[in-house]
Amino acid sequence: MMDSISCNSVYFLFSLLCFASIIPYLYANIADFDPYLEKRAEEALKSSLAAYNENPEQLTDSFNKEVGETILNGTRRHLKEEDKDDKDNKDDNDGCKAYNPIDKCWRCDKNWANNRKALADCARGFGHGTTGGKDGRFYVVTDPSDDNVEEPKPGTLRHAVIQEEPLWIIFQKSMIIRLKQELMINNDKTVDGRGVSIHVAYGAGLTIQFVHNVIVHNIRVHHIESTNGGMIRDSIDHIGLRTVSDGDAISIFGSNRIWIDHCTLTKAADGLIDAIMASTAITISNCKFNHHNDVMLLGANDAFPQDKIMQVTVAFNRFRKGCIQRMPRCRWGFFHVVNNDYAKWEMYAIGGTANPTIISQGNRFKAANNPNTKEVTHRNGAPEYLWRNWQWRSEGDLFFNGAFFRESGPDIKRTPFTEHTSIKFEPAKFVSRLTRKAGVIMCKIGKAC
Repeated sequence: MMDSISCNSVYFLFSLLCFASIIPYLYANIADFDPYLEKRAEEALKSSLAAYNENPEQLTDSFNKEVGETILNGTRRHLKEEDKDDKDNKDDNDGCKAYNPIDKCWRCDKNWANNRKALADCARGFGHGTTGGKDGRFYVVTDPSDDNVEEPKPGTLRHAVIQEEPLWIIFQKSMIIRLKQELMINNDKTVDGRGVSIHVAYGAGLTIQFVHNVIVHNIRVHHIESTNGGMIRDSIDHIGLRTVSDGDAISIFGSNRIWIDHCTLTKAADGLIDAIMASTAITISNCKFNHHNDVMLLGANDAFPQDKIMQVTVAFNRFRKGCIQRMPRCRWGFFHVVNNDYAKWEMYAIGGTANPTIISQGNRFKAANNPNTKEVTHRNGAPEYLWRNWQWRSEGDLFFNGAFFRESGPDIKRTPFTEHTSIKFEPAKFVSRLTRKAGVIMCKIGKAC
């Protein structure tokens, strides 16, 4: 493998390892960085380097080809665009119709409740290979309380996520979980809210820090608050002192192999999803975002080039009512933004600084009526002599109500929409179908989702 990596790449990866001791002190909310956390941070960085893809363009080509094949294998009469949400949310007369490759992988199985772990084979994009708790037992959450963050009560979500073993976490009943402090999720966990209604709300959010292989699926996260911090247990073997939390709905810090799918997120004190500090191998898919300012931050700081290893797929999501900016806002890494639906952002849709690569393909952008918010892209004050070389490319996107994407940098090396996929020129016309079930799905036992 090393023979295929350039000298520059080897030097870059080595430099990242040298910076491992710096990472934990940057926005980690850690008050006491003890030997346990130091070891955890080093292991997490090595794991992220192993997850880093040396040829991200090849992965985006493969992803887009699979999207095209999934659509073409469907019933052609269903390919007509439907623009109204109420039509999009109705089931088709002839049963389940899943049009994107992630949903196609699991949603049409009427026995999904008995085959929950089949979901673990469905991640696509840079988060492919994320299996969560597939290799572990089921853990059933029976208690919505969060009364003791130092010694969590068995049966609670907090007790489930701190276990050292792989776990597939499900819920006995519908519940609202009010977290008193950040929920620190350990390695190899799946949080699966299918079949019930799960709200993490009116308290702290989810934190995925110095870990790998986590799936968060089919839950609502909303009205998230900044909390005061204190002694919080993050594993069976460790409890640590944390400072005031930022108030993110989902925070990904120094972690890899993360898949956030079919979640509905709205209203948090800070970001809805933030991925920072050399996190990589992430897919954010089939989610619905509403009523928020700083929606999604990918890369924490212009002065942190270690985020060059960040690779994120943002696919099949709906950014709708009340979303203002950062869908996403990117730094340093490689970001594939594909087949999302954007409607009436209030500042901009996709932005960034620090020379990120942003490949926008097959998205639908509908601008608001405000004449000052027509541009999809935003360089956050960077001068043109810098950003003109950043690779921000739009391919197959559709633009409505005056929306436009300001491209820069070199062309895409390989065009994924070729004769082999039979989706040419206007693939974004399929966005309504591809995002048809974005957000939480009310799955019923015995029926396809």
